[in-house]
Order: sequence, then C-alpha cells, then structure tokens
Amino acid sequence: MAIIIVLIILVVLVFIALMKTVQVIPQASAAIVERFGRYTRTLNAGLNIVVPFIDSIRNRIDLREQVVPFPPQPVITQDNLVVNIDTVIYYQVTDARAATYEVSSFIQAIEQLTVTTLRNIIGGMDLERTLTSREEINAALRGVLDEATGKWGIRVNRVELKAIEPPTSIQDSMEKQMRADRDKRAAILTAEGIRQSQILTAEGEKQSAILRAEGEAKAAALRAEGEAQAIRTVFESIHAGDPDEKLLSYQYLQMLPKIAEGDANKLWIVPSEIGDALKGLSGAVGNFGPMGGGGGGKSAGTKESPRRERPPID
Repeated sequence: MAIIIVLIILVVLVFIALMKTVQVIPQASAAIVERFGRYTRTLNAGLNIVVPFIDSIRNRIDLREQVVPFPPQPVITQDNLVVNIDTVIYYQVTDARAATYEVSSFIQAIEQLTVTTLRNIIGGMDLERTLTSREEINAALRGVLDEATGKWGIRVNRVELKAIEPPTSIQDSMEKQMRADRDKRAAILTAEGIRQSQILTAEGEKQSAILRAEGEAKAAALRAEGEAQAIRTVFESIHAGDPDEKLLSYQYLQMLPKIAEGDANKLWIVPSEIGDALKGLSGAVGNFGPMGGGGGGKSAGTKESPRRERPPID
C-alpha cells in the first residue's frame, strides 16, 4: 500500500515537472524567465523548454499595440484658466526585458509622464490656442513620450486628446461669442445681398434708360426724316404741278378757319397777305362770270372805272 502511494506521488511529481518543463507562448507574446531570481532569457512565441523547479516565468507581456485612456486631468493655461483634458495613448512593447526590469509599472509611468508633459505644453498656450492646436499638442506630447519611454522598451505610436473641456462660464461666454459672430456674419451677408441687389437694379434701370433714350432718339430721327421727306415730296409735287396765284389764294383762304379754331384764341390777327389773296380770288371769280372773257359783267366796249385799292389789313 505504501508503495502505491509513493508511485502515485512520483507520477504527480513527474507530471508537474513536465508541465513546468514545457512552456507554450502565444503569438505576439513574450515571457521573462528567471533562474534563482536572476534573468536568464526571454521566451518567444511557440513551444519552449525550461528547467523545472529551477527556471520560473517572471512575467508574460503582450507585444501587440495597446490603447490606454487616461482620466481627465486639470491643466492651467497661460491665461490662468483650468481646463480638463482627456488623453488616449497608443503604445507597443518592443523589449520585454526592459519593460519588466527598467520600470516597475510602465502604464503608471506613462500616465504620469503624460500629465506632466501636458501641463508644460498647455502652460505656454492660452485657451484659444489650446482649443485650436490639437495637432500641435499631440505631436509635442508624442515626441516627449516616445523619447522618455524608449529606454523602457516601449514605443508610443500615437497620442490623441479626446476632449478639452474649459470651465462652464467660459463655455457660456464662447457660445455667446459664437452666436454674436454668426449674427454678425448673417447681417453682413444680408447687407451685401441688399447692396448687390440695389447695384443690379440701378444698372438695370441705367441700361433701360439708355436703351429708351436711344430708341426715342432713333424714333425722333426717323420722324424728322419722314417729315422732311413728306415736305420734300409736297414741295416737289407743287412745283411739278406749277400752280398759279389763284389756286394759292384759294388754299390760303381755306386755312384761315383752321387758324381761328380753339377756345383759347381770344385775339385773331389777320395777316397782311389776306388782301392780296382776296384780290387774286376776286379776279378769278370775275373770269368765270356770265359774260365770260374776264369782263366781270360789263360790255367789251365799256371802260372800266379806276378802283381804289383797299389797304391791307394788318
């Protein structure tokens, strides 16, 4: 019975020894091996053999890129305003031995280094520049962290500012300022629109007036040309017909009633040429008398007594 117990104990010990001898390391991972408390080697991914009860696994480290968000940190700007900044660090372990032995807790060390670096950077900026210079802050913070963590076997790939929160009173003031700026831009755009509309309207009226004036000038020129052509045609027709004095006298008398037309004519001035017209017209009527031949009703042998000519009526 005692032999069976001893055999069972030996089997268990052999099984435990085999378990400690064979070490399987996952992909993208590493393990630190110590012998009697002293670093001996780093186990890479795959199947590894160690000496049982002599070698021990100190630490298993994930070699993949890690993302660590840090809680909001109060930072004072150059204009003495406190802002809370959330940061996110993307890092990767490049040397498992250095990450194990060079620093006790590299996550805590990175967090504290991030806080102190942020305070140095933001302390030299005012609030407005802090809110508009995220890329500049990220680049400066990454440069400092990458340089400091290199000896720890850590590479900082990227640093992001997740949020920058100014005080509530400052947020209200900024909101009022942005609202005032938007109202100002809206008023400016409205005024520009009205101004442009008035300019276009004035230009349109100017062009319309110019075109109207040109049209009226052309129409007046055409009317004048037409009247001149009509007068020329009438004048040529009169000269071509060779009218005598009697016809002209008759036409002159026909125009007299038209001259007197109109209620506003209170005074009618008779031209001096009316006597000549009447004399010419009386001679024409005498030629068409019953005796014919222009005798005016007297015999051919009758001697016409001299007549006194009537003075022209002025």
